[in-house]
Amino acid sequence: MKNFYLLLAISGAVIPYAFFVQHFGTEGYALPAFLAAVLATPAASGFAADLIISSLVFWFWMFSAGANAPKPWAFMVLNLLIGLSCALPAYLYWRERRAA
Repeated sequence: MKNFYLLLAISGAVIPYAFFVQHFGTEGYALPAFLAAVLATPAASGFAADLIISSLVFWFWMFSAGANAPKPWAFMVLNLLIGLSCALPAYLYWRERRAA
């Protein structure tokens, strides 16, 4: 299962960034333009809200995981810079790795 989590973390970094690179290549690196694109339609806004709420749940879960769990700070940075699709499986990978 550990290797599956690693594969998901890598996929969760590469696949979203393929779309981000495409966006930044056409629109530039302006944060307002990126946020406007993220919130361009009600469907996109719904996905963004779902990701934000899911990320907050993930953060609270990490902080309540106990002393044997990985430290949450690096995974919070992954979540903010790449996304939940990378941070969550990376956290699960490190948790499995420590248990082994």
